[in-house]
Amino acid sequence: MTLPPTKRSLSDVNSNATAAAVVSSSPRFEPPMKKAKSQAVACSLDPNKNGLHHHHYQGDNDVGFDPPSMALDDDSKSDDGCAPATANLSQKPTLPTNFEEETWAKLKSAMNAIFLKQPDSCDLEKLYQAVSNLCLHKMGGSLYRRIEKECEEHISTALRSLVGQSPDLVIFLSLVEKCWQDLCDQMLMIRGIALYLDRTYVKQTKNVRSLWDMGVQLFRKHLSLASEVEHKTVTGLLRMIESERLGEVVDRTLLNHLLKMFTALGIYSESFEKPFLECTSEFYAAEGMKCMQQSDVPDYLKHVEMRLHEERERCLLYLDALTRKPLIATTERQLLERHIPAILDKGFMMLMDGHRIEDLNRMYLLFSRVNALESLRQGLSSYIQRTGQGIVMDEEKDKDMVPSLLEFKASLDSIWEESFSKNDAFCNTIKDAFEHLINIRQNRPAELIAKFLDEKLRAGNKGTSEEELEGTLDKVLVLFRFIQGKDVFEAFYKKDLAKRLLLGKSASIDAEKSMISKLKTECGSQFTNKLEGMFKDIELSKEINESFKQSSQARTKLPSGIEMSVHVLTTGFWPTYPPMVVRLPHELNVYQDIFKEFYLSKYSGRHLMWQNSLGHCVLKADFPKGKKELAVSLFQTVVLMLFNDTEKLSFQNIKDSTGIDDKELRRTLQSLACGKVRVLQKLPKGKDVEDDDSFIFNEGFTAPLYRIKVNAIQMKETVEENTSTTERVFQDRQYQVDAAIVRIMKTRKVLSHTLLITELFQQLKFPIKPADLKKRIVSLIDREYLERDKNNPQIYNYLA
Repeated sequence: MTLPPTKRSLSDVNSNATAAAVVSSSPRFEPPMKKAKSQAVACSLDPNKNGLHHHHYQGDNDVGFDPPSMALDDDSKSDDGCAPATANLSQKPTLPTNFEEETWAKLKSAMNAIFLKQPDSCDLEKLYQAVSNLCLHKMGGSLYRRIEKECEEHISTALRSLVGQSPDLVIFLSLVEKCWQDLCDQMLMIRGIALYLDRTYVKQTKNVRSLWDMGVQLFRKHLSLASEVEHKTVTGLLRMIESERLGEVVDRTLLNHLLKMFTALGIYSESFEKPFLECTSEFYAAEGMKCMQQSDVPDYLKHVEMRLHEERERCLLYLDALTRKPLIATTERQLLERHIPAILDKGFMMLMDGHRIEDLNRMYLLFSRVNALESLRQGLSSYIQRTGQGIVMDEEKDKDMVPSLLEFKASLDSIWEESFSKNDAFCNTIKDAFEHLINIRQNRPAELIAKFLDEKLRAGNKGTSEEELEGTLDKVLVLFRFIQGKDVFEAFYKKDLAKRLLLGKSASIDAEKSMISKLKTECGSQFTNKLEGMFKDIELSKEINESFKQSSQARTKLPSGIEMSVHVLTTGFWPTYPPMVVRLPHELNVYQDIFKEFYLSKYSGRHLMWQNSLGHCVLKADFPKGKKELAVSLFQTVVLMLFNDTEKLSFQNIKDSTGIDDKELRRTLQSLACGKVRVLQKLPKGKDVEDDDSFIFNEGFTAPLYRIKVNAIQMKETVEENTSTTERVFQDRQYQVDAAIVRIMKTRKVLSHTLLITELFQQLKFPIKPADLKKRIVSLIDREYLERDKNNPQIYNYLA
């Protein structure tokens, strides 16, 4: 093609020669155009490659062709290639008549070759130059519209050709992908040719898309017009994803390309994501129902975890990143949220009973995803109360209650740490549920905890190290915290502690003091004041005994052959013991009188009362088969010493001689004649002691050890004893209630019944019924500490 010369170029055979233009000084001369700042594209049509291929050349910025500096016709050179030529610029330059049409014909031919993947003889540099020339001569708008029209025709034809194609959806999707891929490649080539148009006309004109965006918009437009193609594509994609969920292998690359096409077209959300999420919801709704019926809870939770992992992976491989949140939410809603109650009812108790740490942790993590931890927490609370109630309310298993509760608590703590991520709300739930269940049976758990401690702190626990004992004490202290009636615990603990201290049965004084220290830290010094006083009495008794042995009374008056140690107990610190009458041997009576004389001379104004039921002795016995030492109780001692003077005694004779209570005497004789160590023989033989039985000294007694412990028959704690201890606790509570009422009324002077009851509940540390509080208020009114208001009987006045 030729253009009228605006200037003629001079060329030299020397490649380094500079081209110069000789111009006239005509006022109509137009200055040369500046070099286009665009990316030059050199392309070639290669018939072997079945299409158009383009190459980019990089320069200092964006290297472009400089149309004004190029030779526009072949005649501009001189015949010898070096003679200078001058341009005749006396006339105004004009374009050839068919310049635009001829140029467009070349470009159209090239575009058709691109669309049809055929070779074209035209060099791409010339095509790029042609576009530049059209743009320089203000024909960019027309060129843009023509390119758009040509592209639209091709895209429309390509998409229409897909209608009625293969019924096999995978093959059809491959055709759609190929169509899209071809369009992308073709639009890139066209954009390369018309880059000058993109960089000038498109940028300078408002509301005009770039060539690439124009091609994408046309594809979107005609895809929506070919609704069958779009619908079939979406259906195919959904079917492929469903097949993958069912375990089949699918072409993920194909899915990735097509979904990227939807994203590029801007129709991903409306055309694909919406129906995809609906299908996902339906799929997992059906699967969730089926799996819940067929699987147990651990397997179902693993399945849910696997499905969530698969969906996350799907988002990484081919779905748009923005789909991840709604997709995971839909999956969680259908597989988890809908089945929360069913999962808890069907499997939670089984997992807790089986201590399934991993499965419970999986449940916790999955429930946290759908904000269902509150349901899990309530399920935990119900489980603790249901299981704990079975432990606490089973009276036949009272002996095992405390070990069972400790084991249950340790199991819950382990699950809380490893499965429930040490969640504070779950920790509080365990505490609240435990406090509720341990107080279902008032007083009994407190009593049993005290007895459990007595068993652990008593001597004879072989195989238990100090560290293990300390750990057990700490665990029991946790149960102690949950007890509301701590005064009941104190009463029974004090009774058992007294026996351990007085009979020397404590496993470790350090362990005893450690437990007292723990109780003091937990409940304050007032709670342990009496317990600490018991230890002080034991220490003080050692000093008194040392002082007694060195006294003049002991040196001059004590009978020989007897050693006696006395524990002096302060009445207020120790439990109340019923006085038990016994006629002691003369030697022991003498010893008691001498000690009493010494003690009262040292501590005037005090009164000593001997507790015979707590005494124990070591007797030296001379059997025909060898001498032995017998460790026995004071009552056993009194009975055995009767046989120093006679060989045979009836039950009635022994009873008259000792003065021991009937029940206590029967137990004592049973331990001496019917137990493992039979120092006496009963006539006739039998397990129980009857009124007409007789007893003789067992001359044939033998034993491998020199010192022998004759255990007393342990009388099971009677209902009366238990009731007595409990009644003492209730009596102490009455005093505390009375003191609290007086304290409150003394401060307030006037108070309504309701407010008084409310304040009492806040101050009292043990459980009590409103009816019992009312009885104490009436009692104080009768004793004139309070009075009812004359105008309103529901209001109380304090009487000073």
